[in-house]
Amino acid sequence: MMDSIKIHDLYFRPYLSAADIRKRVEAMGHELNAVYADKKPVFLGVLNGAFVFAADLLRACPFECELSFIKLSSYSGTASTGDVVTRIGLEADLAGRHVVLVEDIIDSGLTMHRFLPEL
Repeated sequence: MMDSIKIHDLYFRPYLSAADIRKRVEAMGHELNAVYADKKPVFLGVLNGAFVFAADLLRACPFECELSFIKLSSYSGTASTGDVVTRIGLEADLAGRHVVLVEDIIDSGLTMHRFLPEL
């Protein structure tokens, strides 16, 4: 593993290896299969952060499903503005559908708190 990762002006130490993450994503695919195998869920990814994870997760899911994305933002750089702005809105019809929300990081919960009532 690397010693540190730089994102903008912040430094982080890796917590999990790529192999550990890959194993967990595969396990999540099996767990989701047990629940959604016959339901054709819609995976709703939150851009930009969840894009790669959503792709990896869908590859690990051995059942029929759909993928859609939304883009919400509440950050300017590395700090929250306190406001949630919809950059790309929900286009999929989710009425009566099972939805698996795929988000990258939830820190304050503000973005999801503002978005979930729209579902």
